Amino acid sequence: MADPYSILGVKKNASADEIRSAYRKLAKTLHPDLHPGDKSAEEKFKSVSAAYDLLGDAEKRARFDRGEIDEQGNERSPFAGARGGRSYARGGRYAEAGASEDMSDFFESFFGGFQSERGGGGRGGAFRARGPDVRYRVEVEFLDAVLGGKQRVNMPNKKALEVVIPPGVDSGQTLRLSGQGEPGFNGGTPGDALFEVTVKPHPFLTRDGFDLRMDLPISLTEAVEGAQIPVPTPSGVVNLTVRPGVHSGSVLRLRGKGAPNGHGAHGDLLVRVMIHLLDTDDEDLRGFLKNWKKRDKKPPRPSSL
Repeated sequence: MADPYSILGVKKNASADEIRSAYRKLAKTLHPDLHPGDKSAEEKFKSVSAAYDLLGDAEKRARFDRGEIDEQGNERSPFAGARGGRSYARGGRYAEAGASEDMSDFFESFFGGFQSERGGGGRGGAFRARGPDVRYRVEVEFLDAVLGGKQRVNMPNKKALEVVIPPGVDSGQTLRLSGQGEPGFNGGTPGDALFEVTVKPHPFLTRDGFDLRMDLPISLTEAVEGAQIPVPTPSGVVNLTVRPGVHSGSVLRLRGKGAPNGHGAHGDLLVRVMIHLLDTDDEDLRGFLKNWKKRDKKPPRPSSL
């Protein structure tokens, strides 16, 4: 197979969206259904599909660019490519260069990540190939990512899909919908739809692995006297015990109130208490502080580095 970038007509620094767009344009033009009996169009369609299978997968593309795999997705070997010698195939099999390989092995090698399929009950039947996977990005609400949920996604082809959000999913993870990718070749099974997750920010919660973090404003009275303060968590409101004399910035832990880790356990919710003074001018407080200064002569911070 020729250089996959050349086949799709894109530059080597093309973005994933540019590669996907180029593939779709070519696939619509060359699809065998539009050219019945045209072997040339069929071969071009195979080449375009194989090129997209390689470049449409970020990991395969990176390995190809580094020279670790060839245009067909095979591992590069120092023994491969010698004229008149043996060319090594997957699983340790080889064939004499120029010899006629079994067509099923050829198509499996040719299509790389495609799953080759044969109809007609075995060898000699019509060749089928699994369709390429397609990749999308989906934004998920913060609490849906923590608790799990469902989200309706409108696809570029105007088809709406319902994506199940598993509990504990985080940004950068990929969700898979089987059979919702590009159609297969010659009746082959369709590829999958892969959704890369981006979790939307929350007004006051942040994610730290499976732990969650939040800042909790408390009053001066609550800080001095201590209090039981209701705290909203993803699983409901929980009373947090704040000890008397707590410092602003102290982090208190609510165990098991974080995100699920997929093994039946949860992270924690880490609550940083922040003493909040009234915005209005309080004469009584200022009067109290005049007397308090006599006992508070040394500031609680270092004087030098």
